[in-house]
Amino acid sequence: MKQTRSRSIYILLTNTGTLFTKSIQTYTKAPYNHASISFDRELTEMYSFGRKNPNNPLNGGFVREDVKTGTYSKYPNTTCVIYELEVTEREVEKMKRVLRLFIRRRGRFLYNLLGVFGVALNEPIEFSNSYFCSQFVAEMLQRSGIRLWNKLPALVTPDDFRGHERLRLVYEGKLSEYPPIAGT
Repeated sequence: MKQTRSRSIYILLTNTGTLFTKSIQTYTKAPYNHASISFDRELTEMYSFGRKNPNNPLNGGFVREDVKTGTYSKYPNTTCVIYELEVTEREVEKMKRVLRLFIRRRGRFLYNLLGVFGVALNEPIEFSNSYFCSQFVAEMLQRSGIRLWNKLPALVTPDDFRGHERLRLVYEGKLSEYPPIAGT
């Protein structure tokens, strides 16, 4: 039987302190209300659904996030928690294949704001080519054969990632002080 090498991916949960984040936090009471997925510990290859332009919170969609120059650079006091998820090489290949579809069609994707309200009502609101951050991360995992929850990606919240037994805590604190980022 062929041995499958394990790899790690990283789930980043953040709180930028923006008005939108504070609004969501009022309802959820969760410390982090944004989720991203990264393929490296240094967070250089990180994706989510969020602001396409750091200066415009109303223009959202599929984004490659950059800690140093993107939205996070405008919010230096962003707090975060980073989790490591051990996966197989094959699961990473599947995720990268799904990711290439998102990248190729990035202009067609919208932020699923109604879906955020659907979570609050425990009623999935899904549109083709429309996601919110944690829905996207859960969708990436599910399409790769990784099911962390017994619910639709459209009902997964950033807080669902916290404390999941398959996720190992790597760091919690200010994003700007995360060692691989702060050290560069």
